[in-house]
Amino acid sequence: MLDLMEQYGWRPQAWAALSNHYHFVGLSPKDGTQRLAEMLSQIHRESAIFVNKLDGVAGRKVWHNYWDSQITYTASYFARLKYVHENPVHHGLVSHAEQYDWCSARWFSKNSSSAMVKTVSSYKTDRISIADDF
Repeated sequence: MLDLMEQYGWRPQAWAALSNHYHFVGLSPKDGTQRLAEMLSQIHRESAIFVNKLDGVAGRKVWHNYWDSQITYTASYFARLKYVHENPVHHGLVSHAEQYDWCSARWFSKNSSSAMVKTVSSYKTDRISIADDF
C-alpha cells in the first residue's frame, strides 16, 4: 500500500491495515482526487492477489468498497491521525498501537517531534464519523 501511494504521489501520514479493513490519511498530489480511485483499485487488486496466493485460492474478492473524505480543518486532521494510529487498539488487537506491525503508530512516534506526538495524542476521536464496525 505504501509503495503504491508513493507511486501515485501521495504522502502517507497515518495508516492501519487490519484483516478486514484499512484506513489511511495522506497528503494528496495535485491530481489526487482524480487518481484516488485508480490508486485504490490497484491497492485492492494487488493485495487481493497476494492474500489469495497465501491462502491458496484464486479470484476471491478481498476488498469490497472504500470511502474517502477531504480533511479541511486542522483539528479534524489531528483527530483522524490519532484515530488511524489507534485503530488496532480500538479493535482489540493490541493494547498499545506501537505494538501493531501494520500501522503507522510506531513510525509516527519515532519520526515525529515529541511536540507533534503530544499534540496528536491530545485530540479526541469520539466525534469522528467513520464506518468502522467490522
